[in-house]
Amino acid sequence: MLRLITDFDGPIIDVSERYYRVYQFCLEKTRRPDQVVQELPKAEFWQLKRSRVPEKQIALNSGLDEAQAQEFAQLRRQTVHTEHYFNYDTLAPGAVDALLKIQQAGIDLAVMTMRRVRELDYAFKKHDLGRFFPENRCYCLSNDYVKTRDIEDKPLLMARALKELPPVTDTWMVGDTEADITAAKNYGIKVMAVECGIRDRTQLELYQPDLIIKDFSAAVNLVLEPKQPV
Repeated sequence: MLRLITDFDGPIIDVSERYYRVYQFCLEKTRRPDQVVQELPKAEFWQLKRSRVPEKQIALNSGLDEAQAQEFAQLRRQTVHTEHYFNYDTLAPGAVDALLKIQQAGIDLAVMTMRRVRELDYAFKKHDLGRFFPENRCYCLSNDYVKTRDIEDKPLLMARALKELPPVTDTWMVGDTEADITAAKNYGIKVMAVECGIRDRTQLELYQPDLIIKDFSAAVNLVLEPKQPV
């Protein structure tokens, strides 16, 4: 049997609007009442995020000073994973159709995400995605987990999954960050990195995934029909 382990934010969920709304909120809250700032257009902001430009630099690019940039970055960390802003997340184009294809093909599907249980449950309910992921195929953080760095925490989830999941003949991982690539490569699992998430191709190439492809739909097509161009 074939298994596909997928990240959630990036391959399946588009978080760009959430991140941009949080950026707008933090910029407005941090600037002085009489201060002129330069709100970046969404496309420019998102490219900075995908290029891994630090939050403080994004704040400076927007017209805040050094002290404000520090405040901006702290406020952003406190805000970006709150329920109000999760409401801005949308389904990635083609993601549900790709999930249906996987289901119909009988592929063993698991999700592996840095979301907490409540955050994943919220998205499952909002977007009707729980039907694709039984509880014993969901690997996420507990609600009280103390995060370190994704690139350290995600391999721990992978280790747990490999210990708990029944053996299969072949496994692929799909993700959009260095944490996904590292988690897979640490355990000898083939990994496809998608360009539709929070890292651009240049950043993904640094971690040498087996393949870099357009999106989750392309990943599923490749798994189902390996000779199909991506």
